[in-house]
Amino acid sequence: MTYDILGPGALDYLPCRYGTSKLTFRGPLRTLTPPYVAFLGGTATFGKFIEQPYPLRVEHMTGVTSVNFGQVNAGLDVFAKDLVVIEAAKQAHVIVVEVLGAANMTNPLYSVHPRRNDRFLRASAPLMALYPDVDFSDFTFTHHMLRHLCRTDSARFGNVRQILQKTWVRRMRRLLVQLSSEVILLRIGGESPSAQGHGPLLITDDMIDRLLPSVSAFVDVPSGPQRDPFRSQGMVFGLHEEDAARGVPQPHVHADAAQALRPVLDRLL
Repeated sequence: MTYDILGPGALDYLPCRYGTSKLTFRGPLRTLTPPYVAFLGGTATFGKFIEQPYPLRVEHMTGVTSVNFGQVNAGLDVFAKDLVVIEAAKQAHVIVVEVLGAANMTNPLYSVHPRRNDRFLRASAPLMALYPDVDFSDFTFTHHMLRHLCRTDSARFGNVRQILQKTWVRRMRRLLVQLSSEVILLRIGGESPSAQGHGPLLITDDMIDRLLPSVSAFVDVPSGPQRDPFRSQGMVFGLHEEDAARGVPQPHVHADAAQALRPVLDRLL
């Protein structure tokens, strides 16, 4: 029997660990014996509130084991600094890398928690000098801070955006160099060049274009995370989690992503 709305903790993500990694992943636990497809990404890849996230759908379609390394609210830092994930991904036949936003990473302007990348830790001297009228102790999360900075002064925020975007491209290139297998770059939600939008925050088409020579394929799923009316079928969340559930890619987006990935994976596997 399937329930769309249950109490807290109703959806069992089958949490598991791989090797000596400090990260907890969505299960079921897989044996890291090739062939398998490794999925690196954030909330969409993890599939928060989703009964069948797209990595699992891909496994059902292809018959090849999917290893889900997704982390809720992840940025690039969490993967770049976890050698267990990098080594496991390198052993995969194909790696699907979800395009993550530019907000959740340590950069010249601010630092984030090394594993919970959405957590803002501290502003650097250049950012405080750029925004002397802002009290950065008010912020816990990166998105909240960036949206406040944009509302405070969009002109100054242009400097912030430029630095984050340049840093993101450099970090992505570095990560792709570490991954020696075939890599599919997957974007969910389309272009989001501003501090708003449904796609990966501050990521433009031009930034993606600069990475294409380093990957085997690029798959773009332009659907936003919401479709009116909100449909909870295929989702499980607590009575007080509906607002959060509305903010993640819904089951139809996961289905679209799996369908878009299938022909590319069939070619590369």
